[in-house]
Amino acid sequence: MLRIVLFLVLIALAAAGAAWVADQPGDLVLTAGGFRASTTLPKFVFLLGLFAAAVVLVWSIVTTIWRTPGRLRRRRHDKRHARGRHAITHGLLAIGHGDTALARRHAETARRHAPNDPLALLLHAQSAQLEGNRDEAQRVFRAMAEREDTRLLGLRGLFIEAQRADDAVGAVMIAEEAIKLSPSSTWASQAVLGFRCARGDWSGALAILDSNLSAGLIDKQAYRRQRGVLLTARALELATMDRDVARESVMEAVKLAPTLVPAAVLAAKFDSEAHQVRRAMKRVEAAWLANPHPDLADAYAHVKLGDTAWHRLQRVETLAAKTPADKSGHIEGQLAIARAAIDASEFARAREVLAPYLSDPTQRVALLMAEIERAEHGDSGRARAWTLRAVRARHDPAWTADGYVSDRWRPVSPVTGRLDAFQWQTPVASLPSDKGTTIESSAFEEAMLAAPPPKRVTVASSERPAEPAVTAPAPVPAAQDNSPPETKEAAKENAKENAKETLKDEPAVTPAETAQPAPEPAESPPPAPTPVFRSRAELGKPAPAPIPAVIPIVRAPDDPGIDDEGPSDEFTEQIGTPKAQAGGWRGFWSRWGA
Repeated sequence: MLRIVLFLVLIALAAAGAAWVADQPGDLVLTAGGFRASTTLPKFVFLLGLFAAAVVLVWSIVTTIWRTPGRLRRRRHDKRHARGRHAITHGLLAIGHGDTALARRHAETARRHAPNDPLALLLHAQSAQLEGNRDEAQRVFRAMAEREDTRLLGLRGLFIEAQRADDAVGAVMIAEEAIKLSPSSTWASQAVLGFRCARGDWSGALAILDSNLSAGLIDKQAYRRQRGVLLTARALELATMDRDVARESVMEAVKLAPTLVPAAVLAAKFDSEAHQVRRAMKRVEAAWLANPHPDLADAYAHVKLGDTAWHRLQRVETLAAKTPADKSGHIEGQLAIARAAIDASEFARAREVLAPYLSDPTQRVALLMAEIERAEHGDSGRARAWTLRAVRARHDPAWTADGYVSDRWRPVSPVTGRLDAFQWQTPVASLPSDKGTTIESSAFEEAMLAAPPPKRVTVASSERPAEPAVTAPAPVPAAQDNSPPETKEAAKENAKENAKETLKDEPAVTPAETAQPAPEPAESPPPAPTPVFRSRAELGKPAPAPIPAVIPIVRAPDDPGIDDEGPSDEFTEQIGTPKAQAGGWRGFWSRWGA
C-alpha cells in the first residue's frame, strides 16, 4: 500500500514538473563555435532525456560485453562446485550404507570438481578408510591437519589411525596437540586423561579433569566422582610407599565419593589403625548400603584389631542384616556370614546361611561348601565333589569393564581407557538353551553329595561286635608259558574233569533240608546307610587270549629299534675302561684290543 501511494506521488510530481516546463515561455539558444541551435525549453528537456537514455544504453552494452568472460568463468565454477557438492553428498551417503565402490567413485568426482573443499577431503579420507587403505587415509588426514579450517579434523583422523595401528605414543602426542589447539575438545581430553591414568600420572590426570570442568565438558557431580576415583587410585599406589599422602588422598576421595568400594575399604583401614573404629564402621556401612561387596564385609569384620573369630562373625551378621532380603546384594551378606562362620568353626551356622543357594550354587558357594566339608569332617571326597561342581557353576559378580574381567578394582578400563568403568557385576550373562548343559553331572558327584557325612564314633574294644572273618580266595597267578595252545578236544576233556571234581567236593543236599524255610528275623534290621559309591553291574570279562608259543617281534620301517649294547656312559667313552686306563705295556696292549 505504501509503495502504491509513493508511486502515485512520484507520478504527480513528474506531471507537475512537465506542466511547469511546458508553461515556461522563451527559447533556448546553444552556440558552439560556428554552430548555433535554438529551441524551446520543452524540446530541450525531451532531447536531454533521450540523450541520457542513449548513454545509459550504450554503457550497459559496453559493461555487459566487458563482464561476459568473468560471468562465464563464475558460471562454470558454480557448475563444477554444484557437481562437487552433489558428489560429496552422495559419497557420504554411500559411506553411510557401506558401498565401497560407489563411495570411491563419488570421492574421485568430488576431488576433480571441488579439490579445495574440506568435505571433499573428508570424503576421500573416509572412502580410503572404508577400503582399508590406511596409508592413503593418513596422507589425506595429514593434508587436512596442515590447513587452518580442517586442522582439528585431521588430528582426529590421525588419532584414530594411530589407535588402529596400536601406536599409543603417537596417539597421545596427537591428542595432546589437539588439546592445545582446542581445550574444549572432548575426544582429546578423554584420550589424554586415559593415557595419563594408564601411565600412573595421577597429578596430570587431575589437572586434565580440572580443565574439563572449567571448559564445561563435565558437570559437578561427574567431576566429584571422577576426582574421587583418581585420588583413590593414587592412594592405593602410595599405600605402601608414602602412607601420609595415601591417607590424605583417600580421605578426600571418600568425601567426594562415599559409595566407592576401594575408597571406603582403604579409609576404614586407616581409621582402624588410628583406633577410630566407629568412624570406620560408618564409612563401610555407607558403602555397603549402596554396593554390597566382599571387601567391605572383610574390612568391617577386621575393623577392630585383636578381635576373636566369634566377634568378627557377630559383626558381619550385623552388617549383613542391613541389606534386605529382596535386594540383589543380599547374597553377599550371606556369603560373608558363611566365610566368618567357617573362620570361627561355626559350621552349622555356615551350612544354614548357604542352604538356600545349594540348589543352584555359584562358584563361591560351591567352594565354601567344599571348605566346610574339608574342615568339619575331613571328608576330602565330598570336598572334591563340591570343587568339581564349582567348575561348572554360575559365575559370581566380579570387577568388569567393557567385557574385561579383573581380579581387583582399576581406575580406568584397559580396553577403552574410560575412567570409572569397572562395575561390580556378573561378567557373563548366559541365555537359556534347549540343548541342555554342556557338562553333565557325574554319578560320582551325585553319590558323594547324596551320602551323609561320615560320623566319627569311637567304640570300645570290649563292646565291638565280632564280625565273621571272610577269607578271600587266594589269587591264582595267571599261567603264562610258551606251550602251544590246546585244541578244542583237549579243552572239552579238561572241562569234564573239572566238573566231576566240583561235584565230589560239594555236600549233598537232602529234600528235608531243602523244604525247611529260613527263620524270620525277630525285628527288622535298621536301614542301611546310603552307599558312598554306587554299585556297578559286573560286566562279563572276555576270556584271556591264548599266549602264542613264539611272540614275533615286528618293527615299523622307521623304528630304529633298541640298542642292545645298553646306554652309553659319556665318562667311559671319554676316559675309557679301567683296564684301558692302566699304564705300561698292559694298558698299551688293552688299548690295541688284546
